[in-house]
Amino acid sequence: MTDPDNTRGLSTKANGYGFGVGKNGVPPAQSLNNQKIFNKYDALAIEVNPAGKPLYLTFDCGYENGLTGSILDTLKAKNVPAAFFCTLPYIKQQTALVTRMINEGHIVGNHSNTHPVFPQISRTQMAKEIEVTDNYLRTRFGYSAPYFRFPTGSYSDCALDLVQSVGFKSVFWSLAYRDWETDKQQGAKYAFDTVTSRLHPGAVILLHAVSSDNAAALGDIIDWARNRGYEFKSL
Repeated sequence: MTDPDNTRGLSTKANGYGFGVGKNGVPPAQSLNNQKIFNKYDALAIEVNPAGKPLYLTFDCGYENGLTGSILDTLKAKNVPAAFFCTLPYIKQQTALVTRMINEGHIVGNHSNTHPVFPQISRTQMAKEIEVTDNYLRTRFGYSAPYFRFPTGSYSDCALDLVQSVGFKSVFWSLAYRDWETDKQQGAKYAFDTVTSRLHPGAVILLHAVSSDNAAALGDIIDWARNRGYEFKSL
């Protein structure tokens, strides 16, 4: 960790993450603009001008409601890699699922220990949130991956710099929808139509593993994308 007291005066202003909506295979302009800002901090929102039509599938995992196993089954059957950004409590409580993620070739990304809003805490606290989670993965699973996702997506220049300084890459997204509200699921067709209508080359897709819509539609989404020349790749 560098500059724990932020002597350089990097902005600590909290920025809520907005990413725009891609249509007809065209990347959202807001995500492209985000990437221009994030390049300075080796952070990722979207792959710009990619070769071919790559897609990067990611899931956020803060708690479990019995659907992640089904998602892993689909990914295994379709031979698709993904990244699962997990909080430390999730990792501790879902040992079998995290073990399976690792063993089946997926990335287990760092989503912090206590899921705080990073711009609201000190650089030392930020570093500790990442370190504690990474150390647990190292000691209990013999595993580490240098990818971090900000809780709630809220970030600042200071926070982006801190994540980079401890050797992690901040991973945002360029495609998502309100899928985390488990009491407002709208069916597999809604998930399929929403995701496929927003796909674009270089997309970093954020889904939540607690969505029954996602679990039901995932296989069809993968098939639809592949039939149109998309390729699912690992971060």
